[in-house]
Amino acid sequence: MAVPDPRPASSTTGEPAPPAGRASAAGQGVTVVTDSTTYVPAELYERLGVRRVSLYVGWNGEMEREDAWSDFGGFYARLRESPVLPTTSQPSVGDFASVYERELAAGRDVVSIHIAGGLSGTCDSAREAARSLTRDGDAARIAVVDGETGAGGLGCMVLEACMVLEAAAAAAGGATVDEVVEAARGVRESLAMWFCLDTLEYLHRGGRIGAAQALVGSALKIKPILTFGTEITPVGKVRTRRRAMQRMESYLTELRDRRATDWIVQHAQSPGDARHLSDLGTEILGKPPLWLPPMGTQATAGWLRRARLLDLPDELLSLLRFGRGVDNLRFKQAGFTYRYSTVDCLYDFAEGLRLRRVIGEAED
Repeated sequence: MAVPDPRPASSTTGEPAPPAGRASAAGQGVTVVTDSTTYVPAELYERLGVRRVSLYVGWNGEMEREDAWSDFGGFYARLRESPVLPTTSQPSVGDFASVYERELAAGRDVVSIHIAGGLSGTCDSAREAARSLTRDGDAARIAVVDGETGAGGLGCMVLEACMVLEAAAAAAGGATVDEVVEAARGVRESLAMWFCLDTLEYLHRGGRIGAAQALVGSALKIKPILTFGTEITPVGKVRTRRRAMQRMESYLTELRDRRATDWIVQHAQSPGDARHLSDLGTEILGKPPLWLPPMGTQATAGWLRRARLLDLPDELLSLLRFGRGVDNLRFKQAGFTYRYSTVDCLYDFAEGLRLRRVIGEAED
């Protein structure tokens, strides 16, 4: 879970703003670039205009782009069966340069927000690409930000940067590179992130354990709870999976006591645990997480509405639940067949419940 502490919330007024990164009438605009380690739903990034540069994963010398996978089920199945761990590689300087060149040529500045430099060389590649394109003295057009975290925490930084751009565009103004960078870093300063693992084996074998070395060895048999910042750091350890989940649940109460504004849930092959934490957190905190895969859940729809990308009424949001549940019966009775969740899927829900008139059309 990644949770910004209380801070002024970004908001928009007037007509829905163009996606972040697109030029507005007030100026050239700013594009937000990130990497594939945020694991934010791709559809959300597409609607926000975020450019994503992929890391690489290697199996037996064969490199694959991480963002080429439609889901991670095959990856984890292979990971469990393989005696050899995959290797990871940062994007190349050329990968970043090609994205930056397109944005600069279109008259847009770039804010590039990436996984912690202590965990990956991604920021180094991004900075080298920026230097290669700004030798004419226009270096201020590209700002590379070391997110000092990863996964959902990094995603929160990226989304806040987009919200600043949306708010500025809606106010018929424009945000500067410095303003976008400041917003992203502000989220990082108030971020808390915890995760638990069944085992530290893969972190240990992959050499990514960092400050968690104290838990290696006999500790591989316990359930560690860690935090994700510039490195992976242990914050607790328990003896059973049940107790690990109880500790994660207690964090939700702590977040409420800290008056946290937003929160998220992410998981790796643990959809049941994710659903449980999402439901419990919604009850404790009084609001759903910003997102929870798959795309099209109540959480993601709520964030889209907050960003003025999708106007969904409360009566529809109250019906959208993560995964299977009793509410699905109403959709089936209305003639809706569930396949997968996307923004278009949300509108199919609306058609099935005859709510098109209520929610209107989505902004393209």
